[in-house]
Amino acid sequence: MKKQLNYNRYQRQMLLPELGVTGQKKLLNAKVLVIGAGGLGCPALQYLAAAGVGTIGVVDGDKVDESNLHRQILYNDSDLGKYKSQNVNVKLTNLNPDCCVVSYKQMINSENALSIIAEYDIVVDGSDNYPTRYLVNDACVILKKPLVYGAVLQFEGQVGVFNLVDKETDVQVSYRDLFPKPPHPSEVNNCAESGVIGVLPGIIGTMQAAEAIKIITGIGKPLCNKVLIYNLKNASFYDFEIRPNLAKGVFPQTASDFYKFDYEWFCSGEVINGEISIASFEELLFAEELTIIDVREKHELPVLEGLQYLSIPMSEWETRKTEFISNKKVVVVCQSGTRSLKVVHKIKEDHPSRGIFSLHGGVNAWIKTKVV
Repeated sequence: MKKQLNYNRYQRQMLLPELGVTGQKKLLNAKVLVIGAGGLGCPALQYLAAAGVGTIGVVDGDKVDESNLHRQILYNDSDLGKYKSQNVNVKLTNLNPDCCVVSYKQMINSENALSIIAEYDIVVDGSDNYPTRYLVNDACVILKKPLVYGAVLQFEGQVGVFNLVDKETDVQVSYRDLFPKPPHPSEVNNCAESGVIGVLPGIIGTMQAAEAIKIITGIGKPLCNKVLIYNLKNASFYDFEIRPNLAKGVFPQTASDFYKFDYEWFCSGEVINGEISIASFEELLFAEELTIIDVREKHELPVLEGLQYLSIPMSEWETRKTEFISNKKVVVVCQSGTRSLKVVHKIKEDHPSRGIFSLHGGVNAWIKTKVV
């Protein structure tokens, strides 16, 4: 059904020559997806709805907590314990009945991201963790959707636009061009641990909404291939340009690879140059289904007692390498970790997004942890 434009509601906006009736109709017909209904998502959602964006999707599986209220002002005390996505649906519809709000009471993940994002024109990322940022970025790259990025911590915030071709330079970059690899978890600060002043997410989230509106209407120049930094303490702004990064590494570029890519694992800091630590190997043995491949020759000792594994000696690898095909994580082992790492690199050439790792130090190092 064709949507009708409410001229009285948007008249102050439409008075702007750069927007007018044409721009307002573009907003009415636009579909914007907001990932996360938290500190960044709340102001972005409110202003996108108020501006007249016709369809707004919101993905969030969290419930409202009292610690949210100093910065997530879409909610109040009566909303405590309720799902954010359901609250958003009601409150945005009350704010602007012209807006169709689609709520997803779940977290975005590699199983649902492509199907959800495919329905929208633009994605606004209001997430607060690295696995989700990389996941959303990669999904947008695969689906060719512009991504409006935002982040906040303490007194400083960032906003930028990825996966959108700059009309002047014909260049397009993604989040991975800025951050090819996630930081180690020990280096990551978040708002729960380091704090954030409540007004800051409101400023950055509103700026994200502004960038989305600019992209939809064609007004001005979006922060395409740029990140703008705002420091609240000294009221300063500066921006920097991002260029394509040839060293951004291997990441999923097809839907098939995307479904297999483990973003939590990628951002866990437990994998270094294709190797997995003994401690992480032990965790996987108890926590997940795992395929273990022993590439030692059959005469090599010790035997891996108590483990289910596939024996494919290095000397037979080329003729038997297809035997390991599995949707599980794969850990390759040898005596010292040298041959297994070579095998992992060979596998990665054909399966770049597979969760395949070499056991650091090999069987010798693992056996030592078993000696009492």
